[in-house]
Amino acid sequence: MAERNLDFDKVHNRRGTDSLKYDFAAERGLPKDVLPLWVADMDFQTSSYIQDAIVAQAEHGIYGYTETKRDYYEAVIGWMKRHHDWDITGYKIIKTPGVVPAIGAALDAFTEKGDAVLIQQPVYYCFNEVIELSGRRVVSNDLVLGYSDSFPRYYIDFEDFEKKIVEEKIKLFLLCNPHNPGGRIWDKEELKKIAEICKKHNVVVFSDEIHQDIVYSRYKHNVFADISKEAAEITVTATSPGKTFNISGLQIGNIIIKNRELAKRFKDSVNGIMGYSQANAPGIAACRAAYTKGDEWYEAMKKYIEANLEYLIDFLKREIPKVSLIIPQATYLVFLDLRELGLSAEERKELIIKKAGLWLDSGDIFGPLGEGFERINIACPRSTLTEALTRLRDAINE
Repeated sequence: MAERNLDFDKVHNRRGTDSLKYDFAAERGLPKDVLPLWVADMDFQTSSYIQDAIVAQAEHGIYGYTETKRDYYEAVIGWMKRHHDWDITGYKIIKTPGVVPAIGAALDAFTEKGDAVLIQQPVYYCFNEVIELSGRRVVSNDLVLGYSDSFPRYYIDFEDFEKKIVEEKIKLFLLCNPHNPGGRIWDKEELKKIAEICKKHNVVVFSDEIHQDIVYSRYKHNVFADISKEAAEITVTATSPGKTFNISGLQIGNIIIKNRELAKRFKDSVNGIMGYSQANAPGIAACRAAYTKGDEWYEAMKKYIEANLEYLIDFLKREIPKVSLIIPQATYLVFLDLRELGLSAEERKELIIKKAGLWLDSGDIFGPLGEGFERINIACPRSTLTEALTRLRDAINE
């Protein structure tokens, strides 16, 4: 049976489906008819192979406790080898309801209440939230916005990185790889330096690699744990088919750990603090189908999103030259730079929400360095992206 869901131009009505993206604007104080391009899920139907796997399970009619056998782990191992040249044979693969719950488990496993946890702002806002809600302290090694070949890129201040680790007695570092919202793929030398410093100071690295598969042509994702033997021994790698195949609502994550002691401590926290054992049945079926049969859909989806990115870049140059962007190397999330408009935070909110009728992620939720930016999700039909950009242009021109 061939892949059926390859029409990414098709607009699917998601309203009335309990969609977080589309159905909860009013509850969050926004106009009900706002056009949402905020949360990181796609407006594309997933692979038909995934749909078929879930339908087959649903038709069985019994949804009891479900566990995974060897074929599940072989699917995960095969995907990592095929797409990232990462051989995880012999590694522990621990299932969680996703990456964010895994962060909570890692905080419990490797830190204590009151400890400082290192992140690199601007960064995915859940890092900050989960750390604080768990009674830990956020410490940021702020990224530096610089330029490479005239393009803006985020860079790491390694002197400050090591200084913060020493001064704050850091035990756990949350790495966002690829970076969200900047779309940066950290290069091998940067990752090796992170590994050297963290190994030297006995810091565990939780590498959030949920966006590892959404990489644009000419670039290649570098798995942190595969950079060196030292990196492999100190790393908890968080992966999921959720972003790749638009199945985040099925809540399935695969946490990959080589070091047996780290794996045991993490697994104990998953079972203990989370009280979690077996993954949900549809999530298991979806992950197995995605990683064994989803390649055609995956490759077509990447091409479509890359074309959307090129369209976005061209539109901004032609129609809204005062709005620039950090061109991503990975992820379908783009950090738009609106600072040249000279607006206050309140004025920018008025522009985006009320005048343009858009729901984006305001940059300041990623940390103080995100002020003046807006994150937009371009994993949508071209007509939706065109509508959003047209609204933004017209609102600015007013």
